[in-house]
Amino acid sequence: MKIEILGMGCPRCQKTAANAEQAVKELGAKAEIVKVEKIDKIMKYGVMMIPALVVDGEVKCAGKIPAVDEIKNWLK
Repeated sequence: MKIEILGMGCPRCQKTAANAEQAVKELGAKAEIVKVEKIDKIMKYGVMMIPALVVDGEVKCAGKIPAVDEIKNWLK
């Protein structure tokens, strides 16, 4: 499983990454978490607001910080 955090490294993006890491840890899942900070790569997903979270190529949320439990539901 591949989780991508789309954002420029702002505190909101960092919190999204931390929540994703916590969700993976709590589930005991194997996942690669990648931070995507280049605007051209972010735009390829059609995301207009950051932070955004992508799971296996599918945008799950954009423009907000998802809760750990919310992320866990997407990963199941």
